Amino acid sequence: MIDEKIVIGDGTKYPLNGMLSIPDEINGLLPAVVLVHGSGPSNMDGKVGNNYPYKDLANALAERGIAVLRYDKRTFVYGKEMKNDTGLSVKEETIEDAILAANFLRKDSRINGNKIFIIGHSMGGMLAPRIDAEGGNFAGIIIMAGSPRKLEEIMMSQNNDVLNSLNRFLKMIAKKQIAAISSKFNNIYNLSDEEAKSTKVLGKYVRAYYLKEIGEHPAAIYLQALDKPVFILQGEKDFQASVEKDFNSYKTLLSDKQNVTFKLYPNLNHLFMPSVYGEILKAKKEYKLPQQIDKQVIQDVSEWILSV
Repeated sequence: MIDEKIVIGDGTKYPLNGMLSIPDEINGLLPAVVLVHGSGPSNMDGKVGNNYPYKDLANALAERGIAVLRYDKRTFVYGKEMKNDTGLSVKEETIEDAILAANFLRKDSRINGNKIFIIGHSMGGMLAPRIDAEGGNFAGIIIMAGSPRKLEEIMMSQNNDVLNSLNRFLKMIAKKQIAAISSKFNNIYNLSDEEAKSTKVLGKYVRAYYLKEIGEHPAAIYLQALDKPVFILQGEKDFQASVEKDFNSYKTLLSDKQNVTFKLYPNLNHLFMPSVYGEILKAKKEYKLPQQIDKQVIQDVSEWILSV
């Protein structure tokens, strides 16, 4: 396998360093994958604690004959400049660069332009169908630990998971804070875009517009319109995406569609690595332990890509 340093969005306002992993043996044109990050700033390796899931994926898939493109997330490199942008949405944060990455691969003479896939992890999985629709034009979509729910719904259920594991005194304090956030969230869709841009809903920088914009482009609409192959996978011990509310909701939503494959993995966490503590309060500790993506996940993903 060869790692080639590349730049996504060269000549734009936000050029991003990236890596193209190319298999050693090239027999004919290569299938290829664009890796798309979850929420928050993240480097091209998808570093979480002492784990590097995107690097794992890139290396393992390249060994199986699939080219993989990964890159630093825009907010990872330009977060300081972008945090004061009141009109920031997932379009600027994630979607534009994923489309640029797909186009970058299409210009590479070693790549089969009709066999370019997207792997979206977590929020990247939520956005993958939209990225496809807005110009990614992928051959197939892989959603790892994604969600068909609205972002604020996911945030609320994560807050409630934390709440349920607190002692009584902390619960009282947290309950009030969570109720205050909830009432802000409930009002998002009553605001005009301009009002939403000037309304802060979380911390200093997260504005209502960010949530409103993503909420007005629900994953369900894109997924139900798709007839290209989709592979949805999740770890059973994922405490950030829920089996019941996310994985099973995808299944219900897409139950009549022949183009979708589902797989749930026992004992794997949000990074598709073996579960250690299995609870949201110990997330930091869990991801501190260096691990690698489960071999079965790698095998299933590569076999699925090569079968399309």
